[in-house]
Amino acid sequence: MVSRLVLILGDQLSEEIAALREADRATDTVVMAEVMDEASYVPHHPRKIAFLFAAMRKFAAHLEGQGWRVRYTRLDDPDNAGSIPGELLRRAEETGATEVLAIEPGEFRLIAALEDCPIPVHLFPDDRFLCSHAEFDQWAEGRKELRMEWFYREMRRKTGLLMAGDKPEGGKWNYDHDNRKPAPDEITFRGPMQFTPDDTVEEVLALVEARFPENFGTLRPFWFATDRAQARQALAHFTAHALPRFGDYQDAMLDGNRFLYHAVISMYLNAGLLGWQEICEAAEAAYTAGDAPLNAVEGFIRQIIGWREYMRGIYFREGPDYTRRNALDHQRKLPGFYWTADTDMRCMARAIEQTRDEAYAHHIQRLMVTGNFALLAGIDPHEVHEWYLAVYADAYEWVEAPNVIGMSQFADGGIVGSKPYVSGGNYINKMSDYCKGCAYEVGEKTGDKACPFNYLYWAFLHRHRDRFGKNPRMAQMYRTWMRMSDEKRQATLDSAEAFLGKLDTGARV
Repeated sequence: MVSRLVLILGDQLSEEIAALREADRATDTVVMAEVMDEASYVPHHPRKIAFLFAAMRKFAAHLEGQGWRVRYTRLDDPDNAGSIPGELLRRAEETGATEVLAIEPGEFRLIAALEDCPIPVHLFPDDRFLCSHAEFDQWAEGRKELRMEWFYREMRRKTGLLMAGDKPEGGKWNYDHDNRKPAPDEITFRGPMQFTPDDTVEEVLALVEARFPENFGTLRPFWFATDRAQARQALAHFTAHALPRFGDYQDAMLDGNRFLYHAVISMYLNAGLLGWQEICEAAEAAYTAGDAPLNAVEGFIRQIIGWREYMRGIYFREGPDYTRRNALDHQRKLPGFYWTADTDMRCMARAIEQTRDEAYAHHIQRLMVTGNFALLAGIDPHEVHEWYLAVYADAYEWVEAPNVIGMSQFADGGIVGSKPYVSGGNYINKMSDYCKGCAYEVGEKTGDKACPFNYLYWAFLHRHRDRFGKNPRMAQMYRTWMRMSDEKRQATLDSAEAFLGKLDTGARV
């Protein structure tokens, strides 16, 4: 009788994966393992580690209830081999299995580890995604620019989501211009659904506290969903109570409200507890029923079948060296305050504090605050990438790296973005209340009291004029720069140099 192992990783917690479909529960053995290699290749936020371990334990128990034979290794098991290949080898020796069935991991380093495994590993495509590698490559082939908007339209046509025949619902593909409102005076949504830890979760929390005491991030109070039923409750809660106003305020930021109208379900989607189709269909159903406006539903669906699928396509198309791209030759070290929030820049402090406390920040906090600063300050994009990979509960390299290397840091030279996402302090002031009470003055452009985003913005443009000076989307800003007096331009560059000098010496900024 042929016996095989079925490997299920922590971000593959779905009964729909191809490896389970191909397996025989009468003869094959499911292998799941909490291993230090995966828990420590970057200093993951403890809340992410706890979420995955708890969800893995519950999923393993669910599979056992479905009649699967499961060999599960806990992190504190004295026989733990410490790595996924090591655990496969150990379980193969126990069971006599001669082959492993698995679906393709979402990070090149783990793909390589499985390809080098002493036991043959049959890797199936991860068909939980809408777009396969081959389909994305076919779409990309021969295009001068791989713009997400064009890819997104193809995914709308493929799925039929928000389509009226062969036309987009409402006559437009994209309602982003309606989704850029500053936060209102009052937020009526009380935040994402929170869950009280059960015995399984409490056991994991104690383990994480003992094994990862120095990792950046607050573990308790822990409120994430850790099984599919809870994740579906979280989705229904968002759809009913937040989706109607999600679109309007999805770019807004508030000091006193960390979630506004955001879903905070990306960690459940990326771990496999939810699927893209059920999420998008729930949002579309809310629109059809008249419970949510088109701009909100379209913007939400675009994040899932547009950005998420597009980012995965870019990651696998560009290859393992993508995270080392550095088109702008930025070499500055990541400032220490990214790990402490110890900075006088109030927007940075608030975004980092939220990241520390929740393992979550929404896309504008990531892109236009912490990412914007890193790009303006010339931080090494690989260090920026590793920070984002470490600190967010929804971060896996396939989705995080293109967002950081491509979209946030322009380190891929323009594959993802047609221009760098940079701004001065005015954008942050418009979209948030962070500037109120800041030690710096957002209205000041130069000098010790000026908002650092203001002069760093112009210094960035000046530094990279040869690359971006002829970019039509940036031409107006370069004309504005050149209309400034020589004295004003020099004062701007002097302010940037003084600030970056303090950054390099580790002085408080």
